Amino acid sequence: MSSKVAIITGGGNGLGRAVAIKLAKAGVNSTIVDVSEQAGKETVRLVEELGAKAIFVKADVSKAEQVKNYVDQTVEAFGTIDMFYNNAGISGPGKRFAENTIEEIDQVLSINLSGALYGLKYVLEVMLKNGGGSIVNTSSTAGLVGQETVGSYSATKHGIVGITKTIAAEYAREGIQINAIAPGTTETPMVKEYREKNPENFKLVEAGIPQRRLGQSEEVAELVVFLLNGEAKYINGAVVPIDGGFTAQ
Repeated sequence: MSSKVAIITGGGNGLGRAVAIKLAKAGVNSTIVDVSEQAGKETVRLVEELGAKAIFVKADVSKAEQVKNYVDQTVEAFGTIDMFYNNAGISGPGKRFAENTIEEIDQVLSINLSGALYGLKYVLEVMLKNGGGSIVNTSSTAGLVGQETVGSYSATKHGIVGITKTIAAEYAREGIQINAIAPGTTETPMVKEYREKNPENFKLVEAGIPQRRLGQSEEVAELVVFLLNGEAKYINGAVVPIDGGFTAQ
């Protein structure tokens, strides 16, 4: 994978940072995209410590022009895009759906779904021009089964599943490999924030995982890198759960 180039959105922490570090260990250069400049630049520092090259691009992925900018900045810096981890997202307010405000619904939809779709559009334009590439989208167990208090989030993650399958059907013959992961509850800053807002709900979440523990970012990163790095070329349009057995029940 040495000298290949990846874009990682939501790369400032959690799953995005774990994937950036694992790719860097394999010599992959990366663009780290995040709304937090401090977090994103820290990931860049960690990547560069491992000997890979990295740039940071600040972006609100709900803004199409900012998404196009992180793609353009990547091509300008590295000349191509080989891999795309389409990961940026938020959890939402953690309330039953009718209790959500319109503003809360719009925020989750614009970041989690529109932002992912914008990224796919602009990255695909580059990959198709250059002969192909590999993409992993972050869905969720909430994109596979119904879960309480995450209505808007669940809608976006079901949408991620749909666009993953559609793009595989449309572009596989042109060298595009695209899959989605569906993590269960994983130890990330986003999950920590949700736990603090909804401690009682979170106890139920933990009790519902057959392995009786949360996933770790590094475990999810192993799966993402496997799907990105060319070792899984015949896996295309798949949605892979990584959830301690939660969706097997």
